[in-house]
Formats: sequence, structure tokens, C-alpha cells
Amino acid sequence: MGVPQPAFYIFKCEQSAPPGMPKPSCVTPESQDLLQHLMMTLMQKGIIGTVQPIRSSCLNRCNAGPVMLVEPGHVMYAGLTKEKITEIIDRHIIGGEVVEEYVIAAELWDAPITPEAMMKQMGR
Repeated sequence: MGVPQPAFYIFKCEQSAPPGMPKPSCVTPESQDLLQHLMMTLMQKGIIGTVQPIRSSCLNRCNAGPVMLVEPGHVMYAGLTKEKITEIIDRHIIGGEVVEEYVIAAELWDAPITPEAMMKQMGR
């Protein structure tokens, strides 16, 4: 029997931009410890082996940050705090229920588009 793969991957944006840049950062002095909180909470609940937190660069939803993407499911959570992360772990990761009130707005995270469909839109 092989080593089981994680049931979830959580990509936490850790992009930081210098002051004065046109797009905001997902990591600010107020949010710099959110990834550590995510990892510690997964460890404390004993599920770090089945949930793989991943430090990510920009997920291109800067104005909604701090953000994280949960796979499978392609669920983007926005405006994160430690409390929201803990609730997402309890309700979504453990309980199987997407925490709709923390999901990014639909106008910022529409349905995925295939590369083929994108090429057709571009006339290629």
C-alpha cells in the first residue's frame, strides 16, 4: 500500500508588495501570521497529514485579500482572519460544508474557463 495523498490542498497567498505598489498585499503586518495559524490549527486538530497547506505567491485576487484556495472544489476564501480560518477548517475541511459567507464574491471568481475556450475568445 502506498502513502495516501492529502484529501485537501490549501493554497494560502503569501504575496507581499512594497509600500506604494498599485496592488495590495495578502501579507500585511496585521495578516502576516495567518499561514502559521492555518498550519498550527491543522496540527492541533491532528489532520495535518491529510490536509496540505501550501505557501503560494499571488493568486490574482489582491483586492479581496488575504485569500486562500481550497482544492478540491476550487473554493476561494477572501478577507481572511484567524477566526475565519479556524471556522473554515471546522466547517469545510472537517465538516464538508463550504463556508459560503467567506467565499470570494462571484464577480471576482467566476466559473473556470478552459484553455481551449480562452483561445477561441481570443480568435486563435
